[in-house]
Amino acid sequence: MTPFRAFDWNLRSCGLHGHVTYRPDEEELAARLHTTTPAGEVWRCLRCGTFALGAPASSGPADEAPLVLRGRALRDAAILRVLAVERGVRGLLLLLLAYGIYRFDGSREALRRTFDEYLPLLKPAAMRAGVDLEETGPVRLIEHALTLQHSTLLLVSIGVLAYGLLQLTEAVGLWLMKRWGEYVAVVATAVFIPLEVYELVEGFTWLKVAALIVNLAAVVYLVWSKRLFGVRGGHAAFEAERHAESLLEVEHAAALA
Repeated sequence: MTPFRAFDWNLRSCGLHGHVTYRPDEEELAARLHTTTPAGEVWRCLRCGTFALGAPASSGPADEAPLVLRGRALRDAAILRVLAVERGVRGLLLLLLAYGIYRFDGSREALRRTFDEYLPLLKPAAMRAGVDLEETGPVRLIEHALTLQHSTLLLVSIGVLAYGLLQLTEAVGLWLMKRWGEYVAVVATAVFIPLEVYELVEGFTWLKVAALIVNLAAVVYLVWSKRLFGVRGGHAAFEAERHAESLLEVEHAAALA
C-alpha cells in the first residue's frame, strides 16, 4: 500500500475543527441526515459523513447550507497553505534584506573603514590556504556594493521592499484561499520565471534548478486545479465542482430521485 493511500482528509479536518452539521428545512432531506439513538439525536456531518451526537450547528434551506471543503478540496487547501507559508517566509526575509540594504547605505563609511582594516589581517591566513582573498565572490561583492551610489542603493532597497510586500500579499491570499490570491501568486511567480531561467543559464547550480522547478510546479498546479484564466471551464466550473462534492448536495439529489 502506498503511503497516505488510506488517509482521510475529511476525518482529519473534522478531528481538528469539529463536525459540520446542518438541518435543512426540507423534511424529507432532513430525515436522511438525522436519526435518534439512546444517547440522543445525531446529525450527519456534511464533511466526513459520520453521525455526530447533538443538535445541528445551524439550519435553513438546503440551498443555503454551508459549503464545506471535502476530499480533494481539503487536500488542495493543505497545499495552498504550504505555498502560503513558503511565500510568507520569503516575504519576511525580503523585508529584512530591504532593511539591511537601507542600513548598509546609512553606515557605508563605517563599514568601509572596518572592511579596509580587517581585510589585510585576513590575507596572510588566506594565502597560506592558497586562496586569493581579493578575488573571492563575497569580497568582490562587498567592494562593488561600497562603490554604489546612494540613489542606486535606495532604488534596490525599494525594489526588494516592494517584492517582499508582494510575497506577503500572496501568502495572505493563499492562506485565506481567496481566488485573487491565487491569481496574484500565478502572475507574480510567472513574471520572474524568465529571470530564473536566465540566471540558470548564466550560472548553473542545483539550488537554482530546484527553485525553478518549484515555481513552475506552483504555477501549473494553481492554473490547472483552480481553473484560473478560464482553464477547464474557469471559475463557473470550479464553483460547480465544489457544489457537486458537497455531501448535502448529493443527499438532496438522492432525495429528489
